[in-house]
Amino acid sequence: MPHTAPRPGHPFPLGAHPESGGVRFAVASSVADAVELCLISEDDDGKPVEQRVELAERTFGIWHSVVPGVTPGQRYGYRVHGPYDTSRGLRCNPAKLLVDPYARRVAGTVTDLNATRGYRGDPMTGAPSRADSLGSVPLSVVTSPGGPDTGRRPDVPFEETVVYELHVRGFTKLHPDVPKNLRGTYLGLAHPAVVEHLVRLGVTAVELLPVHAHADEPMLLRSGRHNYWGYSTLGYLAPHSGYASRPGHEVEEFRTMVAAMHAVGIEVILDVVYNHTCEGGVAGPTLSMRGFDAPAYYLMDDQGRDIDFTGCGNTLDPGSPTVVRLVTDSMRYFAAELGVDGFRLDLASALGRPHGGGFDPDSALLTAITADPVLSNRKLIAEPWDCTGEGYRVGGFGVQWAEWNGRFRDGARDFWRGATGPRDLAYRLSGSSDLYAGRRPWASVNFITAHDGFTLRDLVSYDHKHNHENGEHGADGTNDNRSWNCGVEGETGDPGVLALRDRQARNLLGTLLLSTGTPMLVAGDERWRTQHGNNNPYCLDNQTSWVDWSADKRGDDLLAFTRRLIALRAESPALRQPQFFDGRPTRSGEPDLVWFRPDGEPMVETDWFDDGSRTIGMWIDGSECLSRNREGELVADDSWLLLLHAGADAVELALPGERYGRRYIPVLDSGTPRGIPKDADPLPPGKRIVLPGRTLLLLRAPRINP
Repeated sequence: MPHTAPRPGHPFPLGAHPESGGVRFAVASSVADAVELCLISEDDDGKPVEQRVELAERTFGIWHSVVPGVTPGQRYGYRVHGPYDTSRGLRCNPAKLLVDPYARRVAGTVTDLNATRGYRGDPMTGAPSRADSLGSVPLSVVTSPGGPDTGRRPDVPFEETVVYELHVRGFTKLHPDVPKNLRGTYLGLAHPAVVEHLVRLGVTAVELLPVHAHADEPMLLRSGRHNYWGYSTLGYLAPHSGYASRPGHEVEEFRTMVAAMHAVGIEVILDVVYNHTCEGGVAGPTLSMRGFDAPAYYLMDDQGRDIDFTGCGNTLDPGSPTVVRLVTDSMRYFAAELGVDGFRLDLASALGRPHGGGFDPDSALLTAITADPVLSNRKLIAEPWDCTGEGYRVGGFGVQWAEWNGRFRDGARDFWRGATGPRDLAYRLSGSSDLYAGRRPWASVNFITAHDGFTLRDLVSYDHKHNHENGEHGADGTNDNRSWNCGVEGETGDPGVLALRDRQARNLLGTLLLSTGTPMLVAGDERWRTQHGNNNPYCLDNQTSWVDWSADKRGDDLLAFTRRLIALRAESPALRQPQFFDGRPTRSGEPDLVWFRPDGEPMVETDWFDDGSRTIGMWIDGSECLSRNREGELVADDSWLLLLHAGADAVELALPGERYGRRYIPVLDSGTPRGIPKDADPLPPGKRIVLPGRTLLLLRAPRINP
């Protein structure tokens, strides 16, 4: 506790920073009349007590002081004195202890919802609540800078990237080789057995579901459930303490996890939620930003109510300098100090709508991110939609952004369930140049499944969602699944149905990993994980959501198939080109890309409008594929013929003529459990083959002119 008077200090950087003889505290509030720093300790009975220190200095709307005698590990919060005028969105209430938006550690949880409410009665007309929230809310914690080295960044070229989306807790919670005390933690993810799985699988980046400190929404707390996914942020600079094996060591353990990934050449990408916070709408709790200066953080209408573009009650205002500073400071901290290699921005379209207006890819926040000298050297991935029609912006972000391509997901699902012809799929297979012209094919982050929706197994096993366990009477989760249960809803012992489901899963994986662009897999899909038809288990911290590591033949076969696919992609530059196909002639004398009909002839314009067609051939000439090695030199590859047939019955195909290849060698067949062709003997040009129903076949044509 301080024994001498605070010194003024400086306003930047914001947060709590140890300095000589004390800690400098700085927090933003342009509307406050006074801000008190509350240093928290415990009495002999373990009850929290506080010492209040007024931050007397105010510069640029930032309250700051250096408080002597304070050391790392000190728990603290803030009380803000100022206007309480709900019609203007102002909700300053000194009875509420607030978490520092820049805290680098957040400890504790909400234990009393009533104490967190800043109002009495109606949130718009009621008087300020006088219930003190000390002891009922999380606390900020002063941290020391530095920690374990995070290692050298792998800096994998985007065109070589294979993303693997996972949940820190759910990925290792059931892993038999991880010690029990490490399961579900950052250190569990860093365990050699887990790292070995990732290396053998062949992925180059892990994309972690939110690891920022988060808090459960009131609806979940009242029902005794939790926000398992973590899309309910409380602190944007604090790693979530629930993923630490030792409470209070989350920063060090997070850095150790990053180092373990970097040591084997795997990048770490964070799924970050800068579009809303855990405070929800006006009826929600006052835990942090709402109590400091709500209009500086949140979009509000002219009556002081939150504008909701996110479906979560509030929306951060990307036109506010306070928000721009917070988001970029958060990203820069995780990138520069914690070693993170990239970011996937949740509902990123909301970040391009300053002050609640229309989407602008050059908005202040999006521009600040791409212009930042640190962040511009990290992988930047946008989820290009929010919860409104205005927010659906697939293909609409700036040139430095990659995007989750929802049209790839929908097109691949529709083709393989027999709902559409190959016209749209051809765009997706070749990198989605219709969406990302002016960028590179890797801007298209291709995916079949994600955390939000069915797993791969459930996608081929259920026609409808089964979300009963979520406690929302089935009202949550999308109804637009574009799935097909292969004839039976849910689990079955029918061998014919099971074989068809396995084949369909392989078809979808093959389409994903053999398409141009950046593929993203979901953790556990390669092990045949099921959520039993639940397409929105955001609140289920149980075996529904955890990855099952037990041995299973179907899972083992699919794992082997997935490894084979990823290895093929890694070894074949033509299958992961950094430039779009444009019909240019190559050194073989043929165009770089040719589409084929079943009769072995190139497709003509009218063929693309045959909506009843379920078959397509894709020829990629590898003799001049425009891929480069790490020294920047062009590399040549064999050529490839990808055949996709989504019809229920077998089809007879003719292989292309000699001008495209002197021999065609089958290398991947979705008709076998592990993708190994039953007959790998070379086939001559023009050979007629029979492709069984719902089958993907990849053939290699060795270079004619090496």
